[in-house]
Amino acid sequence: MSNKDVGGRRLNLQVALATTVQALPRLWSGAAGALALCAALWLLPVFWSAEGWTKWIWSLAVAASSLVAVGALTRLSISDDLAEARAMGLGPRGLQARRAEARLLGALLLCLLFLTMIAVILALVVLAIFGMAELNVQAIQARNWAAVGAPWKLAVLAVLGIGAVAIPVLLVVRLSLFAPATLGRRQMVSLNAMGIAYGSFWPLLAGLVVTALPKIVLLALIGTGVVPGPTGSVVGALVLVGLQLPLTVGFLGAAYRQLEYWSPEETKR
Repeated sequence: MSNKDVGGRRLNLQVALATTVQALPRLWSGAAGALALCAALWLLPVFWSAEGWTKWIWSLAVAASSLVAVGALTRLSISDDLAEARAMGLGPRGLQARRAEARLLGALLLCLLFLTMIAVILALVVLAIFGMAELNVQAIQARNWAAVGAPWKLAVLAVLGIGAVAIPVLLVVRLSLFAPATLGRRQMVSLNAMGIAYGSFWPLLAGLVVTALPKIVLLALIGTGVVPGPTGSVVGALVLVGLQLPLTVGFLGAAYRQLEYWSPEETKR
């Protein structure tokens, strides 16, 4: 990784997406075992009904296999070839459980804790302001929006509501590079990931939306009944694990390789 001017870095979205598509065959091949295990565990409830404590065991197994798959895909996405990914700890067919997976889990938990704290604070502020606005509850229940309250109050509350949604989205996108940063720097990276994504919020958001298209199409098909019942569960697991996950992780890895400014030499200073 080469040092770069933090303020001058910008993500080239077109290059990142092209790199993601080109890397897909290598991601599928290198992480085939991890993806197959993850998909099989996701599909298990279709053929076997888990109840009681077995449901908890299944949930833990799914979480662990997903962590392994993300670890394998991330190693592959931030490396030039399979040999380099193996040097970073990639196991046979992406099946590995090393210290890096523990770092990934720790970074994820820290990010979730931070986002939860922000969400709670925002919720309390929004509820307090909505309470002080003294809106007409009966008019809201009757859907008589003209009598709910003064137009200026509604405008202020609308802006507040948009801000309450926009702030978590901003933070999620800024934190989205925590996984490739954790493996790339070989240390747990959580909130520091926001520094890597500095100045590239909109390209990152656009890339995440583009790479989420398989999931969006899948949900639309299931919602409209085109893909019904058990068939929807099978197709959903295969699409989410076999296509959506490699696309998203591959894009984040490609973005990280463009935006990373840290070098191992810095830890020696």
